[in-house]
Amino acid sequence: MGPPRIEAVQHLEPRDAAGWGFFGLASGISATGIALAFSGSLPGWIAGQLLLTLAFLQWFVLLHEAGHHTLFRTRWLNRAAGWIAGFFALIPYPSWQRIHARHHRWTGWQDLDATTAALVPRPLAPWERRLVDFAWRTHLPLFSLIYRFSNYWQLSRIAVYLRTAELAPVRIGITAMLAAYLILVVVAGPMALLQACALGRLLAFAIEDPLLLSQHTHIPQQLAGQARVRAFGPFEQQAFTRSLRLPALLSRLILHFDAHELHHMYVCVPGYRLSQIEHRPDNEVGWWTWLKGAKRLPGSVFLFQNRTHTGFDL
Repeated sequence: MGPPRIEAVQHLEPRDAAGWGFFGLASGISATGIALAFSGSLPGWIAGQLLLTLAFLQWFVLLHEAGHHTLFRTRWLNRAAGWIAGFFALIPYPSWQRIHARHHRWTGWQDLDATTAALVPRPLAPWERRLVDFAWRTHLPLFSLIYRFSNYWQLSRIAVYLRTAELAPVRIGITAMLAAYLILVVVAGPMALLQACALGRLLAFAIEDPLLLSQHTHIPQQLAGQARVRAFGPFEQQAFTRSLRLPALLSRLILHFDAHELHHMYVCVPGYRLSQIEHRPDNEVGWWTWLKGAKRLPGSVFLFQNRTHTGFDL
């Protein structure tokens, strides 16, 4: 039985009550984590960092939902939540909204999708290969850092993928976010910020690395080059997308962000309602099975090749 038609899931619309629930949950976990970080006890600090790790993951997926206008039914609530979530996720909301929209338009064309273009197969310098292999082997979250900077902060690179009229709000977003972080550092102090959230932020990055890389990396994609090509439709994009099966509770807490094939196929359905779609995607795999297999490959091979070269087909 094939996937349901888009018309069959149109009733799965965003709900403001659900949006407030997930936004409130992330806020509550963040506040509790910060309070525990300053509790003065080592067990409390460790518990706080673990809670902040979850909170930072939630803020990232809330940014993702808000960018699609699927966190809330009300449009201005999505924008407001997107700015706040982007602050915690270290991604300016205007940059995210525009670059991620391009990602959904050009999924499958690796060189046209800003989020995958850097991984187009190419000869690597020896230092690049050693660095990528070391980071992948040791779980050093190199990709999450580069992903943020190059796709959402580096204006010169962003400008390659956006129209001139789109760059003004992106500049505003980057400037506003930098100003907000500067104010936070001055008011709270850099050492207090490190104590409050440095470990939790690092752990969240380390989890985001394989979660993000699992979605499209090492799957054969097309290269457009200089040709004018047709964008793949939502159902066609499933062939270029992978889903992980996380533990059920964690999947719910991060709004089923692991169900990435369903998200590309039904992009207007909120993440927190994807589980209501009765379809098992073709490229879904258990998270531990996939992670063990992917980690057996050198990072440079995993990132810059695909399964047609290596035979790694999970």
